[in-house]
Amino acid sequence: MGRVIAIMASGFVLAACSMSMPSMDFFKSGPASDVLRVESEPPGADARTSEGQSCRTPCELTVAVTSDLTVTYSLNGYQPLTSQVRTDPDGARLQPNPVFAELQPLKPAAAAKKKAPARKVVKKKSTDQVQQSGLPEQTSTSPSAFPWPDPPR
Repeated sequence: MGRVIAIMASGFVLAACSMSMPSMDFFKSGPASDVLRVESEPPGADARTSEGQSCRTPCELTVAVTSDLTVTYSLNGYQPLTSQVRTDPDGARLQPNPVFAELQPLKPAAAAKKKAPARKVVKKKSTDQVQQSGLPEQTSTSPSAFPWPDPPR
């Protein structure tokens, strides 16, 4: 029984030695980060930062405040747009925040521009043509703008 206990104890010692020691990384401060609000008109554009993060507007991204970055907007039917985001002089915040972009619609191609079809001109039949066609002539005693006769009075 003593051997079993000794073998188990040596196994625990070996397991403890193979575990890594906790690092003291929590004392080190990483790069500062800030939440960047990204908006566009119209909403629903794909926004991608120069750091590789992306989202669909309106949205928020947590980005490092270590350097300047760009935000590129794209949306079907609209021209892509890139906005510059800089760190403030203290180096603790991003400016502008929120970042806003107003996307412009794409210009239609020259081939897509077609003239509207010409409207067909309908000539009114003269009284002589109505009598020749055999249809009774409808006349109104009141100056009405409607194509049907006035109701009986």
